[in-house]
Amino acid sequence: MKVHISETAVLIVFAVTLIGSIMAGIPILAALAIGYLIFFAYSLNCGYSAKDIFAMSWKGIKTAKNILLTFLFIGMLTALWRAAGTIPAIVSYCAGLMNPAVMILMAFLLNCLVSVLTGTAFGTAATMGVICMTMAKAVGCNEILAGGAILSGVFFGDRCSPVSTSALLVAELTHTNIFDNIRLMVKTTILPLILTCVFYGVCGIVFPAAESGNLSLAESFSSVFRLGLIPILPAVVIMVLSLFRVQVRKAMLASIVTALGVCLFWQHTDPSLIVGILVGGYKSPDPAISSMIDGGGIMSMVRVALIITISSSYSGIFEETGLLNGLKSKMGTVSRKITPFGTILMTSVAAGMVACNQTLATMLVDQICKELEPDPQKFAIDMENSVIVVAPLVPWSIAGAVPLASVSAPLTSIVAAVFLYLLPLWHFGVRLRKK
Repeated sequence: MKVHISETAVLIVFAVTLIGSIMAGIPILAALAIGYLIFFAYSLNCGYSAKDIFAMSWKGIKTAKNILLTFLFIGMLTALWRAAGTIPAIVSYCAGLMNPAVMILMAFLLNCLVSVLTGTAFGTAATMGVICMTMAKAVGCNEILAGGAILSGVFFGDRCSPVSTSALLVAELTHTNIFDNIRLMVKTTILPLILTCVFYGVCGIVFPAAESGNLSLAESFSSVFRLGLIPILPAVVIMVLSLFRVQVRKAMLASIVTALGVCLFWQHTDPSLIVGILVGGYKSPDPAISSMIDGGGIMSMVRVALIITISSSYSGIFEETGLLNGLKSKMGTVSRKITPFGTILMTSVAAGMVACNQTLATMLVDQICKELEPDPQKFAIDMENSVIVVAPLVPWSIAGAVPLASVSAPLTSIVAAVFLYLLPLWHFGVRLRKK
C-alpha cells in the first residue's frame, strides 16, 4: 500500500507541475524537463542508481528512434512541397470551391485534405487553416464554428495520414503496420465523417455568411510559383506509393526526390538555395503570402523531436520502475464494467489533461492500458480513436491551443470540433454493442 501511495504522490506532483508550468507560460519542453527530474528523483528513491536511470531513459528513447528518423524526412518533405508549389497549387485549386454558403463545411474538408497530404495538424493549421479562417472572417462566418471545423480537419489527417507523426508513433508503440492501421481507421471514420459534414453543412444554413467575396488565391500564389498539374506530382507520388503499401520512409523519399525535381526544373529554384530550404524551411520572397506558405524544414521538427525524446524517456522509466502499476491494476477492474475501449477513452481524457501534449498522452495511455487489449491491431485503433483525437480537446494542451492560436480562432472553438467528439463516441458505441 505504501508503494502505491508513493506512486500516486509522484504522479500528482508531476501533473500539478506540468499543468502549472503550462498555465504560467513556461515552454512545454522546460515543463517536460522538470517532469523528467521528478521521475529521476523517484527512481533514485526506489534504489536505482543514476546509471540505471539513464539506461532506462535510453531504452525508452530507442523505442522512438524510427519516428525521430522519420521526422528528418517529414521536415525536408514539407519544405520542398512548399518550394515546389505543391501546397500552393492544391490550396489555390481547392480554395476556388469555397462558396460562402458552404464555407464551414469546405473549411473542414479542405483541412482534412491538406492534413492527410502533410500528416501534420500544426502545419495544416499554419497553411490551409490560416487561409480558411481568413476567408471565413472575410465573408462574415461564425468564427467559433470556423475554428471548430478547422481543428476537426487538421486532426483528421494527423490521425490517419501515412506521414503523420502520431500515426507513426502509435504504429511503433503497438508494433503494427501503419497501412493496416490506416485501412481500419478509415473504416471506423466513415459515419463520424458523414455526420460531421452534415453538422457543418447545416451550420452554414443556420448561421449564413454575412457577405460574399472573392475567394480565389491562385493569383496571389502565381506571383511566386508556376502552378499547374506538375507541382501536384510530389503529393500524387506519396499517395500512390502509400496505396501500394510502400514503406513510409521510402514513399517520403520518393516524394522528396520528385519535389526536388519540380523545384529545379519547373519552379527554376536556384540550386544553391536547396540546402537552406531543406534545413531551415521555405521562405517566400513575397511578404504577402509568406504567412500562408512559409515553413517546413528539418529545423521545424527539432522541437517536436525533443518532445518525443523526453516523453520516450518517461516511458522507459515507467516500464522499469513500475510507476504506473497501481493505475494499471485499477484500469483492469474498470474495463470489465465499461469495455477496454471505454477505459482507454477515460484514460485518454486524464492523460490529455495531465500531459498537455499529444505525444506524452499517447505514451501514457500505451503504458497504462496496453494489457487491456491483447490484440495489438485493435489496441492501435483504440488509441487512434481516443487519445489522438481527445488530446486537442483539452483547452490548456498545445495539441489544440496551438492550431487555434495559429489561425487566430477563439479557444471556445474546441466545442465546435464535432468530429473529435463523434469519432470516440461512435467507436465506444460499437465496442459496447459487441461486448
